[in-house]
Amino acid sequence: MIELSQCRRFFADEIAAVGAIATPRLVDAIAEVPRERFLEPGPWLVRGEADVLTGARRTPDADPRHVYHNYSIAIDPARQLFNGTPGFLASLIDKLALTPGARVLHVGAGLGYYSALIGHTVGASGHVMAIEVDRELADRARGNLSSMPWVELRAGDGKGPFEDRFDAILVNAGVTHPQDSWLDALGPGGRLILPLTVAMPQMGTIGKGVTLLLTKGEDDAWPVNVLGMVAIYSGIGLRDDRLNVALGQALRQALFPALRRLRRDVHEPGARCWLHGSTFCLSAD
Repeated sequence: MIELSQCRRFFADEIAAVGAIATPRLVDAIAEVPRERFLEPGPWLVRGEADVLTGARRTPDADPRHVYHNYSIAIDPARQLFNGTPGFLASLIDKLALTPGARVLHVGAGLGYYSALIGHTVGASGHVMAIEVDRELADRARGNLSSMPWVELRAGDGKGPFEDRFDAILVNAGVTHPQDSWLDALGPGGRLILPLTVAMPQMGTIGKGVTLLLTKGEDDAWPVNVLGMVAIYSGIGLRDDRLNVALGQALRQALFPALRRLRRDVHEPGARCWLHGSTFCLSAD
C-alpha cells in the first residue's frame, strides 16, 4: 500500500503538472500539509467534475488517501458546504507569486486548508491574515491552524479596514466589486485575486462570473488580467444589489471581457467602462 506521504507528493506533483504551478514552495505545501486535518472525520462527501448531474458522493471509508484527489470535499455536510477544488485554488494562489516573508490576506478561509497552504508558502517569516465570516467555521479553523502561529485567523466579513499592508490578497468568495479597503491595503506591486460573480435566486448560494487578477502599479495604476470563469459561493456582506444587476448585464455582453485596468478616479461612465461603481471602474481603456 502506498504510504500517505507518497500519496501527498503524487497529489502535489499532479496538481502542479495539470495547473502549471510555478511556485515550488506552493507545490511543497500541497505535498506536506495534511488535507484531512482540515476536514470532518471520514468517510467524506466529495464532488468532482463527474458529479455535476448526479450530485455529491461519499468515499467508501475513512482512509485519508481518499482526500488526495482534485475534487471538492464537504466541510459542513449538513449545509452542503464544500471547500474549493485544490487545482483551482492552487492555480489562483500561484498567480499571487508568493515568496518567503510575504504578507497575505485570505478572505474566505473555511476550515483553513488553503490558508495553511499559503502559510507554508510564505513561511514563518511571513504573515497570513485569514478571515472567515462563519463563526463556527472560524473557531474550528483557528484550531486547525494553531501549529502555524504566523497564520492569524479572524472571524468577520473581510471588509476591513486593515491596519496591515499586504503583498497579496486572495478573495475566496464571489463578490460584486473590490472593496476600497482591499485596494488601500495593498503595497506597491501587490496582487489581488477577485472573483466577480452574479448571484441569482435559482442558483442558491453559488454565483457565476469571472476571476480577475489586479496588480497595484506605479502612480495608482491597476492593470487587470482576466483569469477565467468561476462558480463559487457568494460572499456574505461583500455584495451590492445594484452592481449585481450591472455585472450580470456586463457578462451577457462579454463572458471574457477585454479589460485593461481598474480606475479609481472620479469620472462619468462611458462606452469603455465595463463595470462602473461609485469608487472604482473596470475599464477596457
